Amino acid sequence: MSSISSDYTGDQTSNHLSLRKKIKERLSRYDVGSRYNHIPLQKASVLLPLQIRQGRLYLLLTVRSMKLNTMPGDVCFPGGRQDPSDQDEIETALRESKEEIGLCPDQVEVICRLLPYATRSPVYLVTPVVGIVEEAFQPSPNPNEVTDVLYVPLDLFISLDHYTAIPCNIPPFGNQNIHKFEHQDAKTKKSFQIWGLTGHFALVLSVILLERRPLFDPEFDLENTLQICEKTILNYRNLSKL
Repeated sequence: MSSISSDYTGDQTSNHLSLRKKIKERLSRYDVGSRYNHIPLQKASVLLPLQIRQGRLYLLLTVRSMKLNTMPGDVCFPGGRQDPSDQDEIETALRESKEEIGLCPDQVEVICRLLPYATRSPVYLVTPVVGIVEEAFQPSPNPNEVTDVLYVPLDLFISLDHYTAIPCNIPPFGNQNIHKFEHQDAKTKKSFQIWGLTGHFALVLSVILLERRPLFDPEFDLENTLQICEKTILNYRNLSKL
């Protein structure tokens, strides 16, 4: 299959539609829907907002305000804890995105829910919701929650030039490399570090959509990575039955 980030020629509208179609086709194979709703963990969601600019895919990320008690200054996706009034993970991600950056639900086309990740401290089941954001969208960051909004090329997350591996022992996975990516904002020239769960979701999404293994890990096995994450989720379910 041709690269999803290839340069397009000809009619811009038809190329844009063709790219959206490819995105949907590739993500449909990894859409988990509501499969893990029954897992007895507190739920949270993040929106992985894709934007198409001149035939190239970008991810929209936020920089958390220094006023926040948890992870101040970290780069992350818009999102947060599920409220009792939220119908599902999608509604949580959309609600939080509107609160944080002014993204209205009618400005994003939700494509799928990817495999959640069970965090350990604090314990949450975090579901990544992938959506395509209108190209005309202009963020309106909530200063109490967000200090910067970043547009990061999706292919940065499979590039060797912007990557650092952080060795770490992560139960139950054992010795693993935490992925850390560096992004320099073109306008401000500031450098930002993207790592942890945000880096994990960004890497998984880039491998799915670009259909290429990361240059920093030519042996990267997406299916095995997802299987290990799923096993961890199901272990939580089994422990709750004891």
